[in-house]
Amino acid sequence: MSVVSIGKRIQVMGNSCAGKSTLATELAELFGVTCIDLDALNWEPNWVSVAATNPTEFKRRLRQATAGEAWIVAGSYAKYSQDSFWERLDTVIWIDLPLWQLVGRVLKRSWQRWRSKELLWGTNYEKFWPQLMMWKKKESLLYWIVTQYRPKNRAMLSYMMQPQWRHIRFIRLTSSQEVKLFMQTLRQSVRTQPTCSIPQNGEPLTKI
Repeated sequence: MSVVSIGKRIQVMGNSCAGKSTLATELAELFGVTCIDLDALNWEPNWVSVAATNPTEFKRRLRQATAGEAWIVAGSYAKYSQDSFWERLDTVIWIDLPLWQLVGRVLKRSWQRWRSKELLWGTNYEKFWPQLMMWKKKESLLYWIVTQYRPKNRAMLSYMMQPQWRHIRFIRLTSSQEVKLFMQTLRQSVRTQPTCSIPQNGEPLTKI
């Protein structure tokens, strides 16, 4: 295993239902920094996407939210993230779970949100049955996951090879077990370094 420094500005990326928000929240709590949910910055009432209707405003929100020196970002929005804060980004944690697991998760999560009438980001409620309607592209998150799975993976692999992002460390987690082990390792590292949160100036944090 090699020593890894994950830095102080981190983005957790992945497909829908990969567990981005959960991992980002855990990291933010562990290091005592702000967790920024990109979906919360994007979605307006009635499922109006700021990224789609006003890209300039969305990028302004991203730049404002990431203006600090230490934060954890939950969400992908790759093009907007790259334009807004990737120049300052230290690490991308890519949760790359298998497609079958994502499909199961989206169905379970949508059902639970619909049954509980969970208010999302203070603006919207999720409906369950439209998620199953693969022919309704704009409404079905299931359609989005299935059709975007391979393109998103190819795009992420491409980012890892692009020279302009060579300053970013990419950590790819390909199973729930790897995600769990990753967090266990970080927690152990923080316990052994009680006076240290996120390391400064490239100091090593943990071994992966």
